Amino acid sequence: LVIYTAAIHPDNPEYRRAEEYGIPLMARSVMVGQVMQNYASAIAVSGIHGKTTTTSMISHIFLAAEKDPTISVGGMLNAIGGNLRIGSSEYFILEACEYTNSFLDFYPATAVVLNIEEDHLDFFKDINDIRHSFREFCKRVPEDGNVIINGDIDRYEEIVKDLPCRRVVSYGLENPNTDLSADDIVFDEHGCASFLLIRNGEKRERYTLKVDGMHNVSNALSAIALAGLYHIPAEAIHKGLLSFGGTQRRFEYKGVFRGITLIDDYAHHPTEIKATLTSAKFYSCHELWVVFQPHTYTRTRAFYKEFAEALSLADKIILADVYAAREKDPGDISSMDIRRELEILGKEVYTPGDFDDIIKFILKNLVNGDLLITMGAGNVVEIGDCLLNQ
Repeated sequence: LVIYTAAIHPDNPEYRRAEEYGIPLMARSVMVGQVMQNYASAIAVSGIHGKTTTTSMISHIFLAAEKDPTISVGGMLNAIGGNLRIGSSEYFILEACEYTNSFLDFYPATAVVLNIEEDHLDFFKDINDIRHSFREFCKRVPEDGNVIINGDIDRYEEIVKDLPCRRVVSYGLENPNTDLSADDIVFDEHGCASFLLIRNGEKRERYTLKVDGMHNVSNALSAIALAGLYHIPAEAIHKGLLSFGGTQRRFEYKGVFRGITLIDDYAHHPTEIKATLTSAKFYSCHELWVVFQPHTYTRTRAFYKEFAEALSLADKIILADVYAAREKDPGDISSMDIRRELEILGKEVYTPGDFDDIIKFILKNLVNGDLLITMGAGNVVEIGDCLLNQ
């Protein structure tokens, strides 16, 4: 049996050879969906942003509660020594990716919806097409299952209206009518939050996070809502959240070179970039620099103006070439389009060239006390690794 991911197309040589030999082929999402049916409590975390972080938060909580879960997460999680853990309980915690409607092959007992925005427009037609897919995903939850949804999503009620599942739990930071919310939010010197949980209008426990940003307060609310459905005590929730310091490539501290602090982040959507750079403002630094590598031509074409607006939160911006991923260069979109928009906004922006040229530029122009963030879903992380190795 050959399992292939959404990034593999029929012209892939290994895919073609499997067909020639008559070896059965199965999409990864179908395989994962079949595995999920072996677990009484399969928990699938969906959303355009935050899936890896929230899946990791939930995993830490279930581990703290000694639930012995099986875990499949889209990043490297130190608590499990990688991205996969095989447990022996009824719990299976995993990410549910919307790209190519992969999550519509899943069978979740509990579905979590973190957010819904435009993305993957090489597959989806528009935001309404995306919203339709998330509703179809929620409809896959059985009658005795649960849906947890961010009430700050635009018209979120349309996504969960008349679902067959027994329970829908909402959470949010902006919508005052959600089941769970946060109050008295304060941040430490690293941008990590402490907040008071509000459940059904009543003030409850205070929780403290070891990951930065307001967006992670929202992620934590979804994890707390889920833990409540599975009757996990507050003590284990506290312990799980406090033990989670992030996954690799999610605002990951990499080290210091020549007095310059280096952070790496997977952000590749304007909303993610804004969240990351807003969090970076908590750091005391001389200047905030970002090296951004756009991910796919389709996404760059759709969001080049939004990319510029989000990147403008940095003091100075270095742009790498577009990371093609699964696409071919169409010739009509590039990082220069983002540069032009940034220049209109009055920002200092540089396009030195390839990675070697970018590294030379950084070594020449950044100074002791600067904060540098390498950002993108491609191989931009290699720039930071090279700087630290030097």
